[in-house]
Parts: sequence; C-alpha cells; structure tokens
Amino acid sequence: MIEESAIVVGLEQNAAMLEIVRRNPCGLCGQTRGCGISLWGRLFGHRRNIFKAINQINAKVGDNVIVGVEEQALLVSSLMVYGIPLIGMLVGALLVGGIFAGDFNSANPGHADLYAVIGAVAGL
Repeated sequence: MIEESAIVVGLEQNAAMLEIVRRNPCGLCGQTRGCGISLWGRLFGHRRNIFKAINQINAKVGDNVIVGVEEQALLVSSLMVYGIPLIGMLVGALLVGGIFAGDFNSANPGHADLYAVIGAVAGL
C-alpha cells in the first residue's frame, strides 16, 4: 500500500476534502503543498490539489490523516488511463490506414500516412 500524509481542508456530509502534504519539500520550489514553480503551476495559478474521500474516522478540519492506495488499484488505473487510448490510437491507425489507403506499398505512399494519422486521431 502506498501511503501519504494529508490534511483535512473541508467537510461535506460523510466525506472529507483532503490535500496531500509532502514529507519532503519539492526540490525545485521548496513547497510541501501544491506546486510553486512548474509550468502547469504558472499557467493555471498554482492551484492546490484537493480530493474527496469517505470520512470513516470522523476527522475534523485541520486534522492530519494518512491516505492509502493499493498498488494494484494504482496499476489498473494507470493501464486504463494510458493503455486504452494507446491501443485505440494504434488500432485506428492500422484500420483506417489499411482500409482507405489500400496497399501501403502503392505508388503514392503519402496518402497512406495521411490516412494512418487520421485513423490514429480518431482512435485516440
């Protein structure tokens, strides 16, 4: 199980709004909460990453809690978020490129690449 410290920043019915607090500060900006220097932080205003979790321990605002995520759940989620779009992109490129361009060794292979790109975008 992967565990991180978090602080309760809000409450909703039977859920707690949590923000992860890093044990070690960021090597670039020195912050332990949110992002202070990255490109995304500069573009989107250094928003804090807050998420909702079921409040089974009746934590109050300001309490420090430990949040755990099973490794298997993290692995499955990563495969779904990255693997499925990648497979869709490859299948789309192969199908559309093969169907509409005909033979990939034709006299004008530039069209085969164009159709493959269109298929990859559609599959993604």
